[in-house]
Amino acid sequence: MASVFCNAEGILFIDYLGNDKIVTVKYYSNLLARLDEKIREKRPGLQKKKIIFHQDNAPAHKNVLAMGKLRDPHYEFLEHPAYSPDLASSDFSLLPKLKLFLVGQSFSSKKEVIAAVEGYFADLRKNHYRNGIMAL
Repeated sequence: MASVFCNAEGILFIDYLGNDKIVTVKYYSNLLARLDEKIREKRPGLQKKKIIFHQDNAPAHKNVLAMGKLRDPHYEFLEHPAYSPDLASSDFSLLPKLKLFLVGQSFSSKKEVIAAVEGYFADLRKNHYRNGIMAL
């Protein structure tokens, strides 16, 4: 499983969950802390702007600890309607075309899969991300 964080300019970072691991509150809270680091590193101008953050209603995402990370003054949380998994922004622009790209390919290792996924995202045009966000 991969957690993909992006904005209108492209991928901020991707975290690949290890085999036999699950998304826990602690894991997700740490992921949000890493997101802050990546924003400072890759998009320093965003530190002075309001960041609209969207996620689904998975239990680890809605936990008090995780939500506390998003209560920072520079985040504005975009509520996700209950029982609406079809409104995940990744379902509009990121994952459908990635699935088509990967179909029919075979990989001999996790590293090969990661390289293919990261290569795919690196080759996307910048407006792909903006268009996907606007479609949401």
